[in-house]
Amino acid sequence: MESPESAYVSSPEVPPKRSSPPRSPTSDFMEKSTYIRFLVSNAAAGSVIGKGGSTINDFQSQSGARIQLSRNHEFFPGTSDRIIMISGATNEIIKAMELILAKLLSEMHTEDGDEADPRSKVRLIVPNSSCGGIIGKGGSTIKSFIEDSQASIKISPQDNNYLGLTDRLVTLMGSLEEQMRAIDLILSKLTEDPHYTQFMNAPFSYAAYNSMNYGPNGAGGKFQNNKEDRSNSVTIGVADEHIGLVVGRGGRNIMDISQASGARIKISDRGDFMSGTTDRKVTITGSQRAIRAAESMIMQKVASASER
Repeated sequence: MESPESAYVSSPEVPPKRSSPPRSPTSDFMEKSTYIRFLVSNAAAGSVIGKGGSTINDFQSQSGARIQLSRNHEFFPGTSDRIIMISGATNEIIKAMELILAKLLSEMHTEDGDEADPRSKVRLIVPNSSCGGIIGKGGSTIKSFIEDSQASIKISPQDNNYLGLTDRLVTLMGSLEEQMRAIDLILSKLTEDPHYTQFMNAPFSYAAYNSMNYGPNGAGGKFQNNKEDRSNSVTIGVADEHIGLVVGRGGRNIMDISQASGARIKISDRGDFMSGTTDRKVTITGSQRAIRAAESMIMQKVASASER
């Protein structure tokens, strides 16, 4: 049974055992702690969790990676799919990803019989600021990934219907082996991007989008239900040099984030830093889902601005 209080479903903390040695000589890259996020249908999420969390526990234990799922009905905007986040060293993530995709593929074949197409689809969630690295100059990187993996790789356009959303979907189509090769190549490219890891702090911050009533151009931002009106407060740190980007000209960015998320946002005065850092205090107040949405938008604003 999933706890409505938790921001995600995850099996209990298991001390991750170190998995098999890295698959390539570049051990520094393989050991660097990172993450990957992708979509699964609600039904598929159940088979990944397993009875009483048995499957997810087993996959974590075999891979050494941590596997987390967004809550039931916490979907990626514009879809009815939940989010899985796998974090750990790169070789651990690859192992966990392979276990999950093989499980989903075998279940799909069981349902469809032996006629099922062995080429399946997986959709990765990638911050817009990291998509340029995957595409490469004139599309050179993505072309080389397609040639190397033999998988089809497509990056969605940015969805302007969701104000503040800067994640895009990277769809991989192919056999399990082709998909795993493409994931390996994409993950190695993402791990090179210093801003990519900033999004680990807010992996499932889409709840606010699911409960908002957006007009055709993303106008609005009115909550359809106010079940979570009780106020909570969270303070995060943002580097002093990035505060201007979060605030925007005439306060426009911060007003947009506040309107889209439904949270109130207060920034500490110049020189008032988080203890032991030069990060300004950004206090976000509102319902849990409003706070998560606002935090994600702020982190994305900092990361995308840092790319410039």
